[in-house]
Amino acid sequence: MPGRIEAVVSDFGGVLTTPLVESFMAFQDRTGITAEHLGMGMQAATEANGGDNPLFEMERGEISEATFLEKLTAALEPLLGHPPEMHTFREIYFEALDPNPPMIELMRELKGAGYRMAMLTNNVREWEPLWRPMLPVDEIFETVVDSGFVGCRKPESRIYEIVLDRISLPAEACLFVDDVQVNCEGAEKAGMTAVHFQGTEQAIADMRAALGG
Repeated sequence: MPGRIEAVVSDFGGVLTTPLVESFMAFQDRTGITAEHLGMGMQAATEANGGDNPLFEMERGEISEATFLEKLTAALEPLLGHPPEMHTFREIYFEALDPNPPMIELMRELKGAGYRMAMLTNNVREWEPLWRPMLPVDEIFETVVDSGFVGCRKPESRIYEIVLDRISLPAEACLFVDDVQVNCEGAEKAGMTAVHFQGTEQAIADMRAALGG
């Protein structure tokens, strides 16, 4: 049947977990470094890095987490007037991150209904031991494409091609869900149907509608 969706490609953070903003707010509460300062620090670190965003480099696995934190710390110090405490970032981040049970159950249900299941995440190589145990990843997803291990990140076209290569399906047979609009636009540009996750109930309804259920 032409146009039938056969696979679901899901993001990790912010879709299968609580919103990522909650983790950044926890970091702000614990360290006193505001989201505004973090944003300014990232901009300064990007400019000091010749226009290459160090976060994106870390997500592609081009630099280590330690190197990223060094670059961000150097950029934040003149803004804050003191060296920031960044070494606890990952612990605070993951402490505030919890699974999103309704979305996880939907993924399990779709797998049981015969859909091919893939995860596509912009992530950090060193964080894999922290996030994978949070969810029944291997029970639900036949493949995980993690930016930190494949050298590209959403919304770069190559990372969508990697997913399609691994599941051996055309883009039009895939439904993609992500909480970042530009990542959804990248998936649509690749030929997938995309659902922009803005809330659990909305996303589940939109996914079911896209799947014809």
